[in-house]
Amino acid sequence: MTDPATSAPKSTSESTPATQATSASAVPALWMLVLITLAGTLAMHIFVPALPIAGESLHADNAEMQLTISLYILGLAIGQLFYGPLSDALGRRPALMLGMAIYSVAGVVAWQAQSVEMLITARFFQAFGGCAGLALGRAMIRDTAAPDRAVQRLAVLNLVVAIGPAMAPLIGTLLTATLGWRTVLLTLCLMGVGNLLFVWRLMPETAQATGRVNVPRLAHEYGTLVRSPAFIGYAIGGGCVTTAMFAFVASAPFIFVEQLGKPVSHVAFYLSALILSISLGNLVTNRTIHRIGMVRLMLSASLLSLTGGISMLVIVLCGWASVVTLEASVLLFTFGVGMTGPTALTLAVGINPKVVGSAAGLYGFAQMAIGAICTALAGLGDNPALATAIVLATAAVIGQIALRTALHFDLKGSDCQTASSVR
Repeated sequence: MTDPATSAPKSTSESTPATQATSASAVPALWMLVLITLAGTLAMHIFVPALPIAGESLHADNAEMQLTISLYILGLAIGQLFYGPLSDALGRRPALMLGMAIYSVAGVVAWQAQSVEMLITARFFQAFGGCAGLALGRAMIRDTAAPDRAVQRLAVLNLVVAIGPAMAPLIGTLLTATLGWRTVLLTLCLMGVGNLLFVWRLMPETAQATGRVNVPRLAHEYGTLVRSPAFIGYAIGGGCVTTAMFAFVASAPFIFVEQLGKPVSHVAFYLSALILSISLGNLVTNRTIHRIGMVRLMLSASLLSLTGGISMLVIVLCGWASVVTLEASVLLFTFGVGMTGPTALTLAVGINPKVVGSAAGLYGFAQMAIGAICTALAGLGDNPALATAIVLATAAVIGQIALRTALHFDLKGSDCQTASSVR
C-alpha cells in the first residue's frame, strides 16, 4: 500500500514534457523570478502610508484614495486570467515582456498623475501589468522543475507573494517621509523598467508556444479546471491560507494604533515580524519536503494556520488582545502560510500538465480574489481586531476543508486506495 503521507497525487509526480526537454541553461535564474514577482506584490500596499498626503495633494477624500489600493488588488486578480493563456499561446517570455511594459508605462502615468481619477486608473493598469510576473514566474518554475524541486522554488516565490505586502508599508513610510509621496510611485516605475530589461536580455523561454490564442480551446481549458473539484479545492484552499493574511496587513494600523494605542511608527515593525515567520515556514518546507512529502506537509501546515486563526479569535473575544498575544497568533498563522502555499500551488498546477499556464493564471486569480475579499471584510464594523480575527479564522477553516476535499478527489482520481487511506 502506498503511504499517502509521502506520496503526492500521480498527476504531480511525473515530469511534464517541457520539464524533460528543458536543459539546465534554459532554467530561469531564481533571482529574476523573485524580482518580477516582487514588482506586483510590493506595489500592493507600498502606497498605503502615502494615502493621506497624496489625497491632500490631489484634493481627494479617503474613500477615493482607498480605491488606489482596492482596484490594484482587483487588477492583480483579473490579470491572472489573461497572462496564463497568452503565455501558452505566445510563450512565457513575450507575455512577461508585455506585462512589464504595461507596468512601466502605467508607473510613469501614476507618478505624474495630476488627479485622483488618473492615479486610480494608472494603479489598476499597473497591477494588470505587474501580475504577469506573479502568474508566469510560477508557470516557468513548473515548466522546468520536477514536483519536489518545484515546491522548493515555489516556496521562495510564495514567500515573495506573502512578504511583499507585509514589508511594503515599511518601505512606503521611509520613502514618503524622506522624499515625498511621488517617490513611492517613481520607485515602482523604475522597478518595472529594470525588470523589463532583465526579461529582454536574460530571461530564457521555458515553454513551447502554440502560436495563437484559441478562444474555444481556452474556454475548454478553463471549463475543465473549473469543473475539477481537485483544482478548485487547491485554489480556494491555497488562497485562504496565503492571501487571507492581507486582511491583517490592511487592518494592522487600526488595531495597533487606534485599539492598542501604539505609535504609528511601530506598525511597520510589527508587520515585518511576519516576514520572519513566513521565511521560517519556507525554510522548513525546503528542508523537509523530501522526507515528509507534499501531502502530509500541506495538511500539517494548514492546521497550524487554523490554530493561529482560531487563537486570535479567542484572544479578542476574551479581551486578552495585546501586541504580544495578537502577534503570536498571527505569526503561527503565517508560519503555516510559508509551508502550505507552495505545496498547494504545486498540486494545483499539476492537475493537468498540458495547461500549466492557464492553471497558474486561474489559481492566481482565486488567490488574489480571496485576498481582496478578506481585506474588504476585515474593514467592516467598528472593531478591526475582531473583524480581522473572524476573517482569519473563517478563512483557515474554509482552507482546511477545501484542501482536504481537493486531496480526496485528486487522490481518488489517481489512486483510490491511497485516497481511502488519506481519509
